[in-house]
Amino acid sequence: MADEEQTLETHEEEEETMDVEQSTTDVEKSADVKQEDSSTSDSDKSTEQEKSETVKEKLKTDLEQMKEKFSKLLLGEDMSGGGKGVSSALALSNAITNLAASVFGEQRKLEPMPEDRKMRWRKEVRWLLSVTDHIVEFVPYQHTARDGSNMEDQKEFWYVSKDANESEKGVQRSDKWWLPTVKVPPGGLSEESRKWMQKQKDCANQVLKASMAINAEVLAEMEIPENYIDDLPKNGRDSLGDAIYKSITVEFFDPGQFLATIDLSSEHKILDLKNKMEASIVIWKRKMHQKESRSWGSSMKMEKRELFEERAETVLLLLKQRFPGLPQSSLDICKIESNKDVGHAVLESYSRVLESLANTVMNRIEDVLYADELAQNEANKSPTSDHTPGQTPRHTPTGTPTSTTISDFMGWGSDQGES
Repeated sequence: MADEEQTLETHEEEEETMDVEQSTTDVEKSADVKQEDSSTSDSDKSTEQEKSETVKEKLKTDLEQMKEKFSKLLLGEDMSGGGKGVSSALALSNAITNLAASVFGEQRKLEPMPEDRKMRWRKEVRWLLSVTDHIVEFVPYQHTARDGSNMEDQKEFWYVSKDANESEKGVQRSDKWWLPTVKVPPGGLSEESRKWMQKQKDCANQVLKASMAINAEVLAEMEIPENYIDDLPKNGRDSLGDAIYKSITVEFFDPGQFLATIDLSSEHKILDLKNKMEASIVIWKRKMHQKESRSWGSSMKMEKRELFEERAETVLLLLKQRFPGLPQSSLDICKIESNKDVGHAVLESYSRVLESLANTVMNRIEDVLYADELAQNEANKSPTSDHTPGQTPRHTPTGTPTSTTISDFMGWGSDQGES
């Protein structure tokens, strides 16, 4: 019996020892888990703190950048503070123009804008436009075809590297040799992509026409500076030159035939003609508004000047339609530099930026459609082609799609309707 009691006591002691050890192990594990949770929590807090500090640094950088831009606007671009700066209107116009040139640059390819540049444009142009009380925000967006394809679809068209062989480069649509050449698959674009590209061209054309009309109207509302008037010749003949003056003052005038006889082989010559036309229009209008005697002779002169002025206006309109990407004329530059109206400055510069971008986008679309037409022509010549030899290439009907308006394309939502 004594041995049995001793054995039971020994088992009880062993069980107590095992319980103590198990408890110790559980405590250690619990401590380890708590330590891991604490470490994870500290790591998450550290990450959140770093993110918060990054956001604060970015906001601080943006704030400093915004202060610098507004300081430059307030000082009229004269950071020395010497009082030799330009007007606020011109400073704002220059700021919008310079921002567009910095963000967009020269659009050599038809491709989506990088997200960082898009964000920079929206952020900085919002700063510049904040000086106005009411402004419509143009939010660009990207169309997607029904089959889900978009502009990034490399199966439809791509650009050839400058280092490629001449046989690989293809044919350039324009004389701008520095632009990359567009290539499309044999046979051209798919019908869906061709229609989509044509629709984008029509939309860009709407933006181009609207921005041109806005820009022309705003420039017309700006007063003609005295320094421009002081530099004008005495009459329209001196401004235009004998040859152009004789052509525009004939009895039966055809503006299309007139332009066909003028050398418009370079941008400089086109701009020179535009400057001469604008100067002559200002001269004739000033003479018509001067207080002259109401004799029969002076009345006849006024009628002729009015007729000549209308002809010059028609020629100017044709030049703007044929060459939408022309640089600003001498009169336009003089008006912008002398303008003191901030509202006019914002509308003129913003519409000019949109006009330039829309014209560039249309040109890049034309490059793709030109490559598509060449590919179709080659496919039509191939004996294995399903088309009859000599058949004309397929063309998507032109015209503005009835389902898309300029408001839709520019991103003007229903919330902008009342304003």
